[in-house]
Amino acid sequence: MAKGRPREFDIDEALDKAIDLFWRQGYEGTSLADLVAAMGITKPSLYAAFGNKEELFRKAVDRYSEQRLALVDAIFDDPSSRRAIERFLMLFTGAEQPEGAPCGCLMVQGALVCSPEGGAVKQDLLSRRMSNLQWLCDRLEGWKADGDLPPDTDTQSLGRFVATVANGLTVQSTSGAKPEQLKIVVQQFMQSWPGRQEAAGAKVKAA
Repeated sequence: MAKGRPREFDIDEALDKAIDLFWRQGYEGTSLADLVAAMGITKPSLYAAFGNKEELFRKAVDRYSEQRLALVDAIFDDPSSRRAIERFLMLFTGAEQPEGAPCGCLMVQGALVCSPEGGAVKQDLLSRRMSNLQWLCDRLEGWKADGDLPPDTDTQSLGRFVATVANGLTVQSTSGAKPEQLKIVVQQFMQSWPGRQEAAGAKVKAA
């Protein structure tokens, strides 16, 4: 049996380019022509490797989620919820992003505007965000069990509060707010954090 022609592009590299484009323009704001141009492949190659636009978006979000989860996992290994949550929120300010790189969160920006035709994509992103929220709440429960958070902490409400701030930072960052401005928002939010206070003079390093 004759072998098929080998792909002339790197799958992961092409997905990274799709991630960047979807992140900047959202799902609906990104056309197939945009994707073909950004990924440097032909339309038939795109269909053969990734399926249609919706399937490509799901694969891009899968890859983005894997990369983001590894980063957040490392942040949340910190025994101090105060340090970890501040570093986590700093991810959404753009303060640590390379020059010209998108900031915020692909899973929020990807569905900011979704017509009825994009309902499946919006629902998928909602499901992913709810799963991430529960994961955050579970980690808050771990900090509470370790005594870092007060025993009466409502971790579900606190987790939703953190997620709401993160989503707000995402929207603000894509609307032109400067990282320096958003870092102040994070610092103000952390003033109300119920976790243990840092030792005098200690500084929290942004991720």
